[in-house]
Amino acid sequence: MKDKLAKLIATFCGVGLIPVAPGTMGSLAALPFGYLMHWVGGFPLLALATVVGFFKGWWATRLYVARPGISEDPSEVVIDEVIGMWLALWPLSFGLWHAGVAGHVFPWPGWIAAFVFFRLFDILKPGPVGWADRRGDPLGVMLDDVIAGIFAAIVVMIGAGLFHGVLGA
Repeated sequence: MKDKLAKLIATFCGVGLIPVAPGTMGSLAALPFGYLMHWVGGFPLLALATVVGFFKGWWATRLYVARPGISEDPSEVVIDEVIGMWLALWPLSFGLWHAGVAGHVFPWPGWIAAFVFFRLFDILKPGPVGWADRRGDPLGVMLDDVIAGIFAAIVVMIGAGLFHGVLGA
């Protein structure tokens, strides 16, 4: 039972089992859930889900990769992409929540930027993203995407500052 739950969490309800670009599919699957959490509970719910999801994902990844014949970072484990993607969305969710904007507002340019930059940092693995990836353990599996998500969030914040501040849009 515990192994089945770990597989369900690690593969984000089977999304990671899609044979084409599972990391990208996991990141895409994270978007509607991130939006739903923001809509229902604003930034606090998205932040809570991200933190809880990180620890559940770490637990599930640890159990999943301990099975015989599974590599240390199997492509079907996409809970790390989900958590990284949600982190990339934090500036958007926080900004809307802090401004008191209704939860159903969907600032699509920011969401697209968050997705693109998260995937870019996850694929290229610059600096600390690569360090975490090279750890070769379940925490490293989770951390490389957390760091990529933080990098993407920083880019999103800079972009929002330029767009809304400097350009006055």
